[in-house]
Amino acid sequence: MSKHKRSYKDSVFVDLFAEDEKAKENFLSLYNALHGTNLPLSCPVENIRLDNVMYMNIINDVSCLVDGKIIVLAEHQSTINENMPLRFLQYIARLYEKLQAPTDRYLRKLSKIPAPEFYVFYNGVEDYPETAILKLSDAFITKSAPAPLELTVQVLNINTAKAHKVLAACKPLEEYSLFVEEVRKQMQLDSENGFTNAVKICIDKDILKDYLQRKSREVINMLIAEYDYDTDIAVQRQESLMIGIQQGLERGSHQKAIETAKLMKQANCELSFILQMTGLSREEIEVL
Repeated sequence: MSKHKRSYKDSVFVDLFAEDEKAKENFLSLYNALHGTNLPLSCPVENIRLDNVMYMNIINDVSCLVDGKIIVLAEHQSTINENMPLRFLQYIARLYEKLQAPTDRYLRKLSKIPAPEFYVFYNGVEDYPETAILKLSDAFITKSAPAPLELTVQVLNINTAKAHKVLAACKPLEEYSLFVEEVRKQMQLDSENGFTNAVKICIDKDILKDYLQRKSREVINMLIAEYDYDTDIAVQRQESLMIGIQQGLERGSHQKAIETAKLMKQANCELSFILQMTGLSREEIEVL
């Protein structure tokens, strides 16, 4: 099923549903579960994913052309990103550019395009509804009805505790969710050997058994890459938060100095004294 150049690290999710030798079978199982259909394995499925668009280093999305539709799937193990509709919009625009001949958009006759569908599968530890809808229009500064442009994303919580109906209808997704939960559990117990232990335990429990037996080393390497990436993103978010807080404090301190300088000017204090007490520049004080 895979046709794209693998220049970035795939996640286990992507490998399972887009790259593995049984990816087509897994993907069709998921498609049928989402749509209540029964497309056979002989149904054409084209992998049309774009490299390095949704995410920076770890490829965590699946895009396939099937049954006249573009199905875009993404996995989230961390907090749901509320900007996913905008990211999907940018993604689908590039996909249409890839799929459509450059001259088609200038034809007088309507140029037909496959309909897009967007899904996010959430299996993080934070509580999240079983199903949610994210809309592009929620990000608009000004609102109008109807929205001049809309894109909706279905978010499905695939943690087994939520017992989402899609898990019962799609065995590969259910087993993948169980696998993620086992990985999380084993990493908490033993951060050094957690990935290896999780793979062994899942094989013993008949969870993704065939897949893990064939690709255990590759799976462990993908998990390591994902873990490092998630850790890096968490650190970057923390650093950004701290920088934002510091900048806010600095802005507050600067504003306080300006207010103090205004009061001192009103009291006819000497410029040199105001400079010394507030730390502002001469130019900043003179314009007050």
